[in-house]
Amino acid sequence: MLEMLFPKQGNNNYLGYKLVIYLFVPFLLLMTWRSVIHMSFQEFGMHQIANFKILIGNPDPMPLIYGFFSAWGLIQLIFCAFSWIILLCYRSLTPLIILCFLVEWAMRIFGSDLIANNPLYSDGVTPGVAYAPFAVVFLLLLFIFSLVKNPKNINN
Repeated sequence: MLEMLFPKQGNNNYLGYKLVIYLFVPFLLLMTWRSVIHMSFQEFGMHQIANFKILIGNPDPMPLIYGFFSAWGLIQLIFCAFSWIILLCYRSLTPLIILCFLVEWAMRIFGSDLIANNPLYSDGVTPGVAYAPFAVVFLLLLFIFSLVKNPKNINN
């Protein structure tokens, strides 16, 4: 099982079931779209989707907050780019990248409630917090199945 998570050589020879790849691609498409929204449409993503309130102060704090939101989106997009490279060129690393997404989404459950659900800062629950439990279950199952070798691929 550990050799599936940390293969001796990163290559395009994924020994698991192809269904894992087929289920991971739509998730990765969604994560790529999310990253572009965070990076390029900060105000829309932050207020209309994530339900965060506009903060007022002197100086105006929103340009700084939008800048951090955009930088976060860029980091997410880079992470997605590495994930796409793995899916296209180094599929043997698929379980590892799924584990990375699993950790990211699990941390949303434990670390986001203090700000994301605080009525001082938010008008509602953010999708990242609301859907985190479902994403964690999906990614956990995907991760577990990504570690299972397909008997058809063992001799390859």
